[in-house]
Amino acid sequence: MMPSRLFSAGRWGMFEGLGRWTPSPPAVLGWLLPRHAAPRLLSLGCADGGKEPSRKKPLSEKKLKRYFVDHRRVLVRGGRGGDGVSCFHSEPRKEFGGPDGGDGGNGGHVILRVDRQVKSLSSVLSQYQGFDGEHGGRKNCFGRGGALLYIRVPVGTLVKEGGEVVADLSRPGDEYLAALGGAGGKGNRFFLANDNRAPVTCTPGEPGQERILFLELKTVAHAGMVGFPNAGKSSLLRAISNARPAVAAYPFTTLKPHVGIVHYEGHQQVAVADVPGIIPGAHRNRGLGLAFLRHIQRCGFLLFVVDLAVPEPWTQVEHLRFELEQYERGLSARPHIVVANKIDLPQARANLPALRARLGGDAIALSAATGENLEELLLRLRELHEQHVAAELARGRLPLSW
Repeated sequence: MMPSRLFSAGRWGMFEGLGRWTPSPPAVLGWLLPRHAAPRLLSLGCADGGKEPSRKKPLSEKKLKRYFVDHRRVLVRGGRGGDGVSCFHSEPRKEFGGPDGGDGGNGGHVILRVDRQVKSLSSVLSQYQGFDGEHGGRKNCFGRGGALLYIRVPVGTLVKEGGEVVADLSRPGDEYLAALGGAGGKGNRFFLANDNRAPVTCTPGEPGQERILFLELKTVAHAGMVGFPNAGKSSLLRAISNARPAVAAYPFTTLKPHVGIVHYEGHQQVAVADVPGIIPGAHRNRGLGLAFLRHIQRCGFLLFVVDLAVPEPWTQVEHLRFELEQYERGLSARPHIVVANKIDLPQARANLPALRARLGGDAIALSAATGENLEELLLRLRELHEQHVAAELARGRLPLSW
């Protein structure tokens, strides 16, 4: 192998013979230098070219669905209207054809539409721009109006503007007009009058409506399931429905609400929502706080899931009722069922008589792990659902159906 000093000298010797004929530096470097030249020499040839800045790739729809988002700030703008045109009819042997400029098309509206396949607001972007209308044309041709832009939102979305609720999208297929499109401009044909037979005036299209909306998701379900961490709420939801929330042996396994559907005879369905665990002092932002309780505000009745294997399990019910009252007055007073879970453990059976004595006997003892006594819970759940439907019909409201 040639020493580095000799190779360097020979290389500069080759450059000394380029006195009378000197090609461009890139050509010299590309022709004379070996392919394994030092990176320093190669960097000289590309010093003039700037490196393109790295662009962040947008998240795919699959990755967006991994994250649960229950509030979003959205800027919506309606489409701009198309401009009117000022022109005159031109035809052989017709000297005074008159104005024939058409109007511009109206801008497209932006509409929020409920889609049952959407489960959170993670797929909603921070801003939306409606489709613009087309400009007018000759021969009194009107521009095409902008197409409607639909934003898919989940069931139970509240639309707020300036702290005021402007829409409650709680039914599948509900729509809300978020932003109006601008009106199209007028062509000079519109300004034709008896005292002005050749108008040249035309107007531009108007901009669309612009609004800042705050979207808040409140999960829609018949029953809401609350309890301490590791009380077995997710295991119970897996046992009575086809929902598959995460189950593990550490607290706060559930970080977002899950909805499971309980099927009965006659095609009757009851939706049960599972929310993250609540600990004492949650109203002071301990644990995961109480912000997620918005997802049980629409529930007609509640399930208090208690870990029967801990000492004094009745204190959990007292803490849960207190925390619910701190979030919303009257929330704990709704019809409810106390579910004493983990009856399969030996220490749980010893605590059952004391729990029923404290609560007046209104407690369903079961085991979500083994399926023991689940039938009693399902029957009681159906009874509360029928009572809730009857109460809604008596108030003149249409009950929720899945």
